[in-house]
Amino acid sequence: MHPQTDPPAHGDAPRLAWGLTGSGHWLRETLEYLRQLDGVDLFLTRAAAEILAQYGYGLDALRERMRVYQDRTASAVPVGFLYGAHYHTLVIGPATSNTVAKCVAGISDTLVTNLYAQAGKCRIPSIVFACDTRPTEISEAPGRTVTLYPRPVDLDNTARLARMPLTRVAEDFDSLKAAVEQRLACLRTSCS
Repeated sequence: MHPQTDPPAHGDAPRLAWGLTGSGHWLRETLEYLRQLDGVDLFLTRAAAEILAQYGYGLDALRERMRVYQDRTASAVPVGFLYGAHYHTLVIGPATSNTVAKCVAGISDTLVTNLYAQAGKCRIPSIVFACDTRPTEISEAPGRTVTLYPRPVDLDNTARLARMPLTRVAEDFDSLKAAVEQRLACLRTSCS
């Protein structure tokens, strides 16, 4: 079995596809939250793999808990898993301003932006935890906390993404958890 190209097992209940991008904003909390969830497969951009290492997170520890797919193929092979009803929801978070801008513009040149495009085409709902939602953000960087001032274009793109079909933007970590929990609860009661 090759985790980069083999799909989740047939007959498994649909899972949550979670995309990580190159952001450290709320990364520690996001990874702690992911460890509490069942039925999650993790999709990493190349930038996400770099950031995880910078923040001291090893891929082996993540692989003990969930399937991990990395951005290693030109055609984003793991995106095809969306076509087989393997996933009920896509979560992207934390999502960099770069990822948000690409999603808004319809650019799908990373594993995660490709997932977003194909999820939309397959009518799979997406939840995006955007990093740039306020004029001032306090964010964790490796070894320190920094104050960031998102540009107007970044804030505009986040607002535009929130208007995309089948997309819910989470503006903070609590909103992310609430959106995921609401989606999982909805699936347990068979709503769409």
